[in-house]
Amino acid sequence: MKIYRFLTEDDTSAFCHKVSDALSKGWELYGTPTYAFDQANGVMRCGQAVTKEIDKPYSPDMTLGQE
Repeated sequence: MKIYRFLTEDDTSAFCHKVSDALSKGWELYGTPTYAFDQANGVMRCGQAVTKEIDKPYSPDMTLGQE
């Protein structure tokens, strides 16, 4: 079963650390990163989709970051 997450963060090193942490836990990059202005907060935001194969069935109760 493949699961999906979309990681977002302000355009700081925190975003790179979030993606690097996911990659170190077996997640794989999916598609290209995104970059957009968050007008409500006045900052640039980054986003990156990641996927991971797991050996159990999907449940909406899963905490995907813990998989």
